[in-house]
Amino acid sequence: MLFRKKGWLRKEFDEKLLDKTNQLKDSWISQKTLIEKSFDPSIEAECQTKIAEMKYFFLFKEVRKRNITVSK
Repeated sequence: MLFRKKGWLRKEFDEKLLDKTNQLKDSWISQKTLIEKSFDPSIEAECQTKIAEMKYFFLFKEVRKRNITVSK
C-alpha cells in the first residue's frame, strides 16, 4: 500500500526527462546552426554550444540507462 505510487511517479519523471531532453536537443541544434551560419562566431557562443551539447548527451545517456522509450 505504501509503494503504489512508485510506477506512477517513475512514469511521470520519465516523461519530464524526455521533455527536458527534447528541449535541450532543440536548443543545441539551434545554437549549432547559428554558429555554422555565422561568419565570425565568438568564443563564448562556441562554448555555449558545446555546453548545450554536453547537457543533451548527459540526459540522453540517462534516458538510455533507464530504458525509456517513446510510445505513440
